[in-house]
Amino acid sequence: MELENIFGKTLLELTEMVVASGLPKFRGRQIAEWMYKKGVRDFSQMKNLPRELRERLANEWVISRPNKVDELNSADGKTSKFLLEFSDGVGVEAVLMRQPYGNSICISSQAGCNMGCAFCASTLHGMVRNLTAGEMLAQTFYINDRLREIGEKVDTIVIMGSGEPLTNYDNVLKYIRLLHEDYCLGMSYRSITLSTSGIVPNIYRLAAEEIPINLSISLHAPENNLRSMLMPINKKYPMDDVVKAGEDYGNATHRRVTYEYILIDGVNDNIKQAQELVELLKGQLASVNLIPINPVAERGWNRPSSERINAFEGYLSRHHITVTVRREMGKDIQAACGQLRNRHLK
Repeated sequence: MELENIFGKTLLELTEMVVASGLPKFRGRQIAEWMYKKGVRDFSQMKNLPRELRERLANEWVISRPNKVDELNSADGKTSKFLLEFSDGVGVEAVLMRQPYGNSICISSQAGCNMGCAFCASTLHGMVRNLTAGEMLAQTFYINDRLREIGEKVDTIVIMGSGEPLTNYDNVLKYIRLLHEDYCLGMSYRSITLSTSGIVPNIYRLAAEEIPINLSISLHAPENNLRSMLMPINKKYPMDDVVKAGEDYGNATHRRVTYEYILIDGVNDNIKQAQELVELLKGQLASVNLIPINPVAERGWNRPSSERINAFEGYLSRHHITVTVRREMGKDIQAACGQLRNRHLK
């Protein structure tokens, strides 16, 4: 009989499980704190539980977390990429980025992706399945445990790896709420960013949750025809609807929405397109994050020159759009989402 994995269970779920097993309610919090706050993976280490109970729990439940399959570290020591494999053999990527403001991690919400974005490595093999809240939490804990060994921790989280988080809504929301719980990592919602390709109904649904996480929307083009070519999801949720949902999210949460704009040489990086982007976003509580493309061999597109990047950024800035250019991290370890996983699939 396969034992039930309890990693990723909420305190309420654990409490219901221990009560159903004839145990007092307080055992649920004890197990949660051992598993999450102390990072214990074996019931035998839960020293404030009676030995007989530890043995019994080990025969009923398991605390299952993924194994590391591969790891790449950038030459500058600032970026580490991990390929983690779950018990069913499915692998996902998670990335640690050592930023000036702390340790930021990027986690995946799905194994692979079916959004079909033309510039992205994650979509090349389609989507295998959604990840559970526990599997997203396990990516976080893998990196946090590594950081604990040197007296550090995860400071910020972006749900921006492989997959579209808002098509795995319930699991992603459970993961976000778990991160915030005092018996887990106790993270501020403001330290969490979710990135979406623009699943309009679920942007509104997320706004109604009243949890002030940061929202990042992948825009990548200032008009519908080009955006549909780059992002097929635009045919279902057109650009104007996406931007309106972003504006409403900002107004509802009082959080500045970030529009991600990947810069591809000769495709979406000219001044006319910068002008169109200014017109699209003016008056919004929003910023633009320009991302010079990490070239993906299978896609054949290139990074613009520094001159073109600077010209695009300068135009937005002069026209009162808050703009940043993403610092290039991990280029030497193929840091673009999906590249390490694809290498192993081959």
